Amino acid sequence: MTASVFDLIRQYDLDPKKSLGQNFLVDETHLARIAAAADLTPEDTVLEIGPGLGVLTRHLAEQAGHVVAVELDDRLIPILRHRFADQPNVRFVHADILAVDVADLLTEDATEDSDGRKTEDEPNATSSASSASETVDFVDATRITDHESRLLPITNPQSPITSYKVVANLPYYITSAVLRHLLEAPQPPTLAVVMVQREVAKRIVAGPGDMSLLAIGVQFYAVPKIVQKVPAGAFHPRPKVDSAVLRLDVRPQPAVADVDPVRYFDVVRAGFGQKRKQLLNSLSSGLSTSKEVIRARLEAAQIDPQRRAETLSLQEWGALTRALYP
Repeated sequence: MTASVFDLIRQYDLDPKKSLGQNFLVDETHLARIAAAADLTPEDTVLEIGPGLGVLTRHLAEQAGHVVAVELDDRLIPILRHRFADQPNVRFVHADILAVDVADLLTEDATEDSDGRKTEDEPNATSSASSASETVDFVDATRITDHESRLLPITNPQSPITSYKVVANLPYYITSAVLRHLLEAPQPPTLAVVMVQREVAKRIVAGPGDMSLLAIGVQFYAVPKIVQKVPAGAFHPRPKVDSAVLRLDVRPQPAVADVDPVRYFDVVRAGFGQKRKQLLNSLSSGLSTSKEVIRARLEAAQIDPQRRAETLSLQEWGALTRALYP
């Protein structure tokens, strides 16, 4: 019989770390549904983020050909390695997902020390403690601080990878940062199934009229769909809010063609900078451009200057970007 989360917590005398946002999923029904949502086959490679005590890892290993599980909590690595010693298709890496290149993680000959930590890319345990604002908006790729640079993908042409899928139970406070890290990677996944706060999931799948910078950032690269609600009681310790399983089918190409993504998100970010204001005002302020110029560009894109940012579709933002940067 497979040990439950409660059995493992008692066996290893573990206390979930609040600083890492640890809420272990204990409901077996939801575990099976998460794995099913990834449509796994023996040919698939899965990147699992935050395996915890390995209860979901077990489901993934039974269905996928190879599982690479990235865990930041150094207390859990020896436990995981011991529990999965008889499953050669599972590999555990002690790392901060935000501080490493996904391509390196999936390289078969990635070098690890005795604790499972990549020796050439020592993660900083504090980098997961990103500001709460990163759960709301994507970080501005054009204005990088020393800390934020760790969130950017690093291209490594010597570590080619094949297609892979992601399954993750994400701590709420790094949801946006992890999604950006994955979707903007040189080799993004083909599909991701992630557990996130329910309200965040609803924001990600929202349409014009209720859009946000987070929704646009995700939908630019993927098609999101809420698979199921997961009540707070399915976790230990019990969080204050419900969660949801979100499936992201990553697009072969971004949703908006013929635009520079950096400029696109500069425009979007400016539009949402003062979201209660009309586009004419928010864009003029955010782009440091006169209202006369902004009005002309909005009219060229056939967008009413009195509209607000949350009402625009992805394609309308694309038309506006092309009008501003012909």
